[in-house]
Amino acid sequence: MTRNILRADPAGNITLFVLDPVPREERAELAARLMALKELGGEQVGFVCPPRGEGTGRMEMMGGEFCGNATRAFGMLLARRLGRSGQVLVETSGCQTPVEVDVDLEAGTARSQMPLPQGVEQVSAAGLEGTLVHLGGIAHLVLEGAEPSLEIFEAAEPLLRAIPGLDAYGVIFLGEGGTMTPLVKVPATGTLVWEGSCGSGSLASAVAQSQGMEEGTLSRAYIQPAGVILVQVTRRGGEVVQAHIGGTVILGDPISVEL
Repeated sequence: MTRNILRADPAGNITLFVLDPVPREERAELAARLMALKELGGEQVGFVCPPRGEGTGRMEMMGGEFCGNATRAFGMLLARRLGRSGQVLVETSGCQTPVEVDVDLEAGTARSQMPLPQGVEQVSAAGLEGTLVHLGGIAHLVLEGAEPSLEIFEAAEPLLRAIPGLDAYGVIFLGEGGTMTPLVKVPATGTLVWEGSCGSGSLASAVAQSQGMEEGTLSRAYIQPAGVILVQVTRRGGEVVQAHIGGTVILGDPISVEL
């Protein structure tokens, strides 16, 4: 079986886009096989689909989740196909409405609108205090000052797994100087990955660190194992009313992979 794919690198969160139509029931197995190819270094897989509405294009993630980095990368792919910089509308899994992505092809950057938090609460896990940020189809537990470890993730997982309707969840370890290490699980595909960077985890971190801010915008650069993500969170009356992530995206050329 041959599949046409494109390798994207949004701030180190390597995403493999499958360019051929793939039935939904075959996606989990295909994603696992692609991620097993060490030479591609894929952390996640997205599937290019025909748009259903007003979007410039549509992509669906391997577990039906929303991914900010993949959305940014797909936005750049659409802009490259159009042959112009500017705004594109991305239809994506995990979002009911198209997402605005602003692309600068010359600079090699893409900035994506992000879903607003549905819930934020302070919780305890593994003897640590953290902030649980629910973003819709994905949720993250943000921990500050904790050494990244699988054991902490496993201790926190029951809290995350108990949230209904999640397609993915993670634990975000924040260190000094804006460093961030994300560990993310997609149950539908059985994958647990120390990601090179995480867009939704970056947003969750900014939401957690802007708690207590009544008015204004928090802008942060989160330095992650394989790249940097820029985040902006705007609050009005203490509520998050707008959120974006941005940064570099490197797109490869389409290739054929024999599986």
